[in-house]
Amino acid sequence: MDEKAKKVLDRLERQCARMEYCSADIRRKALKALEGDSDAASEVVDSLLRDGYVDDLRYASAFAREKASLQGWGAVKIRFMLSGKGISRPDIDAALGEIEPEKAEARLSRLAAEKYRLLKDDPECRLKMLKFILGRGYSYDEAASAVEAAMRGDIR
Repeated sequence: MDEKAKKVLDRLERQCARMEYCSADIRRKALKALEGDSDAASEVVDSLLRDGYVDDLRYASAFAREKASLQGWGAVKIRFMLSGKGISRPDIDAALGEIEPEKAEARLSRLAAEKYRLLKDDPECRLKMLKFILGRGYSYDEAASAVEAAMRGDIR
């Protein structure tokens, strides 16, 4: 590994120690820092993977937990975003398995109840609620049952 690649490796190690990155993001950073030298970038990424600085499963798990708990995203949206980052299907499945179903259901119920309070006088309330919840990444079945529960007043 040449001197420039070692400097890039050191910088990326420090970044990875502070925050999770997936291998695709790190590869992009390495390529940019090494001005498109794909062989050197691959060497840097391989070193980061080998030394445990980058782990796609660890990244996917952290991403799924954060998006589900803080942004209230559903599994559909999380799966789509992770696959867009090049995370493998088994890693995505494992990461989604770490999301607690009870907490996700409670978040969805709160989301539907809040949206219903805002839209209850709107003639297109049901449609707007469905679109909103689907946009958050929940499946149609999950969205429909949450909307119906909110409209019945089962959720406060």
